[in-house]
Amino acid sequence: MKESVFTVDAAGFEALAKEVFLFQYQHNKIYRSYADAIGCKAGTVSRLSDIPFLPIRFFKTHEVTATAFEPEVYFESSGTTGTVNSRHLVKESALYTQSFTNAFELFYGPATDFCILGLLPSYLERGHSSLVFMVDQLIRDSKHPQSGFYLHDVASLAQTLQQLEERGQKTLLIGVTYALLDFAAQFPRELKHTIVMETGGMKGRRRELIRAEVHDELKRNFGIPVVHSEYGMTELLSQAYSKGAGIFNTPPWMRMVLREEEDPLSVITRPARGVLNIIDLANIYSCSFIATDDLGIVHANGTFEVLGRRDNSDIRGCSLLAL
Repeated sequence: MKESVFTVDAAGFEALAKEVFLFQYQHNKIYRSYADAIGCKAGTVSRLSDIPFLPIRFFKTHEVTATAFEPEVYFESSGTTGTVNSRHLVKESALYTQSFTNAFELFYGPATDFCILGLLPSYLERGHSSLVFMVDQLIRDSKHPQSGFYLHDVASLAQTLQQLEERGQKTLLIGVTYALLDFAAQFPRELKHTIVMETGGMKGRRRELIRAEVHDELKRNFGIPVVHSEYGMTELLSQAYSKGAGIFNTPPWMRMVLREEEDPLSVITRPARGVLNIIDLANIYSCSFIATDDLGIVHANGTFEVLGRRDNSDIRGCSLLAL
């Protein structure tokens, strides 16, 4: 089953998802208890739409694991003052590495094509960030001598970018939103060979902006036509990517499903606005069926948009921009 996750196609997705559900129902005590509590028994699941989604807040209060294991690594959300952080126990770090490597190559090609610059100060200042883990591995995979992280030395980052641009080097600048905005305002310049990718997160450093405002500001200061985005979270081992306009694509082993805002057990099968549920088959040893607190739109072709946060939902430190 694990071997099938990264080779699954659209035709085989539902069958594999049902297989993963049965495995997790049997081996994940928290998930099974939740499914039983809402009246969903394993024998009642015959379609993808029958599978229940575990509310994401359970990662704050329980160890969400399928089978008993000693985790090779765990990831923890940043949270905010006074909040409880989510924790994701990962049985095999190689599974996460395979997931983000395959997804990155699917949408952008091999990391060796890029010089990769990480502007993630708030994530670097704490441990157990899944985003830092991912970017660190991509930096190493790029094998470019100027790839690396930048904490507070943004003047050095500006100098590096200038050198890369002058050489025509294909570059990925990936950063937390507030840091990218600050950097772009302090060191505006035209970027012709650089992809700018924001990962969300204002951290209370600036007034909240909608995504379009953020992208307009970055496009203006960097002279770029589009801003790319990454959608991921502590509770997932997979990411979705947007190459502009906030329209995200998922890798084949990940899918977005909508639920009604007022009915957490419902599933919306038509293109509409609702609350995002995520199927991430890479989460095989935790839970692959996650009910988030993010509002969104899922389009008929499987792409999706993130509109903000549900009212009265827990605010994660790594949340995307609120409306």
